[in-house]
Order: sequence, then structure tokens, then C-alpha cells
Amino acid sequence: MKTFSMTHVGQRRETNQDYMFTSDTAVGNLSNLLLVADGMGGYAAGEYASRFTVEKIVEHIRGSKEREPVTLMKEAVLYANRLLLAEAEADPGKTGMGTTIVAATCEEGKLYAANVGDSRLYVVNQENIIQITRDHSLVEEMVRMGELDKRDAKIHPDKNIITRAIGVLADVTVDFFETTVAAGDTILLCSDGLTNMVDDEQIKRIILGQRDIVEKAERLILAANENGGSDNITVVLAEPFEDEGTE
Repeated sequence: MKTFSMTHVGQRRETNQDYMFTSDTAVGNLSNLLLVADGMGGYAAGEYASRFTVEKIVEHIRGSKEREPVTLMKEAVLYANRLLLAEAEADPGKTGMGTTIVAATCEEGKLYAANVGDSRLYVVNQENIIQITRDHSLVEEMVRMGELDKRDAKIHPDKNIITRAIGVLADVTVDFFETTVAAGDTILLCSDGLTNMVDDEQIKRIILGQRDIVEKAERLILAANENGGSDNITVVLAEPFEDEGTE
């Protein structure tokens, strides 16, 4: 597997509340691990929430004896959620903080993904760009119920309101997805700072049009900033059937 990750504060924010982790080698009993978190709850609290959550997920996975990928990711996300809730209760300055999370690992041609919130995971190849995760957001719920057209969702004034997050409720529900990946596929994890600025077809064109994984990440960040850069932008890319790792 080859990986590359990149984040940018964007054009309108003073701090970066996104956080990421990539490893193309084993993390505990997982062969590899990819994470993106997008914090909320004010500058300091949002930045703290995303970093804390990612670090606690990695910590749990490294120390766990569990081998089944979905079970391991679920336990790790719930572990981070409990600890983030405790942090908010202990410090009034962190009240109301939370974060999205999208996580992935590849094992023998299978991609296992987990998400809470509206940070996304895609699989991109010459034929398609496929959003594997489903957003936990107000407008996505409206789209699913037929109350809003998918095209209108992108410009809806409530598009940034999420319906699930880490650190908000003790019984957070985590969604899981499993799909196959093949040679030529690129896995993309990203915060909404990318997807609110760059549509899926442009993301696909950029990923397919660059020479290597580093240029793909750089061009995605550049496109988001050129289109307004209204939020922090984070991308994690993985080419699961490439051998050399770059982080």
C-alpha cells in the first residue's frame, strides 16, 4: 500500500480543526490504518476533539487483542467517544466539543470503513467515483427521505449541520461498510472542506489526472482553495496495491 496525507487551513479559517493519521504498515492487529477527523465546538475545543479522538483510536487499536477489523474499529471509536465525553465533562471550556471520524483499513482486497459525521470515504478508479460512507447530516437525511434533491443539498444553508458526532452522546452509533478494492483503485478519506468545494466528478478527474499520489493530494487541496476554501481541508489517499509507502 502507498499512502499520502495532507491538510490545509483553507482560505477563511484561522486554525485547523481537522486531524488525520495514516499508516501503510501494521497498527496493532490491523495491517494498515487511515483516519480523518473534523472537530467542532470552537477553535480550541474543535482542534482538541479531533486530535484527541484520532490519538485514542490509534491507542486502543495498538493495545487490543481483537483481530476482526470491524469489531476492532467499533471498539476503538466507542472508546474514544467515552474518553472525549469525559474530557468535556471535566473541563467547562470544552463543553459542546465533538468531531467527525472516518476510518479505514484494507485486508486482502477488502476495504473496511467506519464513520460518524460527514467526513467521507470514496473509492476512485477509471470507471467510477463511489462514495462508500453515508453522511450523518441534516441535508443528507432530507435527501434520503425525498425532501431535497441531491444537487440542491450542496448549496443548502444547513448543509454543515451534522446529526451524529463523536463526543456528543454516550451511545453514539457508528456505521460500517465493507467493499472490495482492486488494482488501480485509489481510496480517498476527506473532511467536508474538500467535498463542499469540489464536486465528485472534479475529484475523480484530479485523482486520475496526476502522475503520483503526492500530486493527487496537492491538486485536491489546491482545487478546494481555488473554489473558495471556506473550511479546513484534509485528504488522505491510499493506493492499496502499491508497495511503497509515503506519509
